[in-house]
Amino acid sequence: MSIILALVAILIGIPLFIALSGGAIFGYHSGGMEISLAAGEIARLSQNNVLISIPLFTFAGYLLSESKTPQRLVRLIRASLGWLPGGMAIVTIVVCSIFTALTGASGVTIVAMGGLLYPALRKDNYPESFSLGLVTTSGSLGLLFPPALPLILYAIAADVGVSDIFAAGILPGFLMLIVLGTYSIYQGTKIKQEKVPFSWKELKDAFLGIIFEFPLPFVVLGGIFSGLLAVSEAAAITACYCLIIEVFVYRDISFKKLGQVTVKAMTMVGAILIIMGASYAFSNVLIDQDVPSRLFEVTSQFIHNKITFLILLNCFLLLVGCMLDVYSAIMLVVPLILPLAAEYGIDPVHLGIIFLANLQIGYCTPPVGMNLFIASYRFKEPMIKLALTTLPFLGLLIISLLVITYWPSLSLWLPGLIGGGN
Repeated sequence: MSIILALVAILIGIPLFIALSGGAIFGYHSGGMEISLAAGEIARLSQNNVLISIPLFTFAGYLLSESKTPQRLVRLIRASLGWLPGGMAIVTIVVCSIFTALTGASGVTIVAMGGLLYPALRKDNYPESFSLGLVTTSGSLGLLFPPALPLILYAIAADVGVSDIFAAGILPGFLMLIVLGTYSIYQGTKIKQEKVPFSWKELKDAFLGIIFEFPLPFVVLGGIFSGLLAVSEAAAITACYCLIIEVFVYRDISFKKLGQVTVKAMTMVGAILIIMGASYAFSNVLIDQDVPSRLFEVTSQFIHNKITFLILLNCFLLLVGCMLDVYSAIMLVVPLILPLAAEYGIDPVHLGIIFLANLQIGYCTPPVGMNLFIASYRFKEPMIKLALTTLPFLGLLIISLLVITYWPSLSLWLPGLIGGGN
């Protein structure tokens, strides 16, 4: 009954954290338990050591987004790859994926980078429909790359190692980049554009311009994967380092602006944490009421093998991805599908990559994908027009999704290699 109450509340527009909290309180009360247990579950979540990494990584990401890092990053990637056919399109894909991985928010990428990348694509004679579709779909590409916040949230929700889920997302993430990059090269050969000659001098100057920011991901991720740094320690180093270089070295962010950046970052963190707490309490009600087992009993009557389950799971998650933001979807849906997936022999780390890959695509899926709304606002274009421009890219991403889904080694090989080496 509590799940029905929560779903009805969500459908009529009640804020998600209120709907989930109400469902949890109702569930405890109807089960004859003290409703104060809901607050106890939220408090238990706060004891998770990984949780501290969320505000730290978010703060670092917002520092980078509000500085001139995007311009420096575009210059470096363009100096490296701009000479290729479809060079500016490849630059767009790579820059957007890096930026989304750092900020953890697809919408921030489209708003912050759209004004920089879309005019550059049009200047290089890419068609309007291709340029709009590429920027809109590329905005969410980085969700599989560490240290993207959705990876950390999934690790908390599914109780898997953060380093495992970080490693698992790398190869599937690169697969999506390669697929879209190949399509971009093909499109680049069809248009008339002046090829940007490769210049060692420009590459050197671009590298020197970003030299203080460039080593950060390698040091942080190297520390996590080698076991030298815990995720919370890596997050603290990232936040401190970004603060120093953006405020005191590059001086892109003044002390006045620093306060504004902090407010923006912590507002986002507050929204994430309050949803996490409510979802955690609600999930425990579902477990207490044996909802996952009952759900498996029902589905097993119609789904008799792993392949069919994965097909239906992908369809369901694409729908979830275009209806909910990634943070809400993780905390609300993962506790329900995790036990089901285990019954069909799906590794929880592999499930996490399937889950996030679906949500990444769902952001751009018509009719209500979040990226479509944000891009419509950013570029002042009708939703229908943007939805049509994304279709070729969505088709390619869905092909990549099928490879990720039915080739588990793509996700599990790297975590096994790193784990085996420790």
